[in-house]
Amino acid sequence: MDDPMTRAWGRPHPAVAAIRSAVRATLAECEPGDLVLVACSGGADSTALADAARFEGARAGLRVGAVVVDHGLQDGSRDVADQAGARLRTLGTDPVLVTSTWAMADTSDGLEAMARAARYRALDEAADHLGARLVLLGHTRDDQAEQVLLGLARGSGARSLAGMPAARDRYRRPLLAVTRRQTREACTAEGLTWWQDPMNEDPAFTRVRARRALADLEADLGPGLAAALARTAAQLREDADLLDALADAAVASLGDVGPWDVEALAALPRPVRTRTWRRLLTAAGAPAGQLTSRHTDACDRLLTHWHGQGPVHLPGGRRATRSDGRVSIAPAARVE
Repeated sequence: MDDPMTRAWGRPHPAVAAIRSAVRATLAECEPGDLVLVACSGGADSTALADAARFEGARAGLRVGAVVVDHGLQDGSRDVADQAGARLRTLGTDPVLVTSTWAMADTSDGLEAMARAARYRALDEAADHLGARLVLLGHTRDDQAEQVLLGLARGSGARSLAGMPAARDRYRRPLLAVTRRQTREACTAEGLTWWQDPMNEDPAFTRVRARRALADLEADLGPGLAAALARTAAQLREDADLLDALADAAVASLGDVGPWDVEALAALPRPVRTRTWRRLLTAAGAPAGQLTSRHTDACDRLLTHWHGQGPVHLPGGRRATRSDGRVSIAPAARVE
């Protein structure tokens, strides 16, 4: 591999230029001396991201480090993580932290979700410990398209179809307009090696199946489907953000502790009201991860199709009831 500081100057490959430009826009919110961490698996996407962040960070007077999270899900995974860390140090990123975390579940879908949660916990701990301003994630336009396709398959609402946000809290995704092919081209152009995760080819995982389905759809419908799905996500995100803001305002006006006036709730437009229900339910103790549209629709019928029906039973041992023109959410009565 060429010396990274030698490679950095000169006319870059178009893929390298595209990635650097995307990273430069993200880093513009930082101040000189800030620490930015790159979450790096050792794959092409995050390796290309780390290389671009190192280059653009140096120009902006930023410190750029990296975090490699080993989930321990495969034999030899710690060696893979250590090798990724060594490559990142060769690039000039500093500090580089290689950390281990474990995720166990009974199903592949559960394993994916638990590994993701464990990874973000590890990244948060590293960012807190090191005092990082931002953490950069290497999700590409292809990842975004796969996320939207999964949301369509599950019959999800606008928030899920809006895909992954470019910015949330300290996390940033600079590469959502960059393709997976471009990250590989950038790595090749820069003389960077990367790790091919065999789990990315395992159809037991839903994301792998979505990736294959997307490739089949593009073969049948023509190229550009991934880009179209990513554009759809960006457009839906604006709509979902507005509806969420209106729901937040409604909860602020109504209060997050009931009971609530039926007429006041029913006066909200339904897209806002369903989001308001979700906020009220979670504030009352219903686990957000277990709430579905079935629960919010049942609560909404207490307003729109009231026939004296009994309580709506909800996750977390909660129930919603209507009485005297008001609705409330409370723990279910214990049976002695």
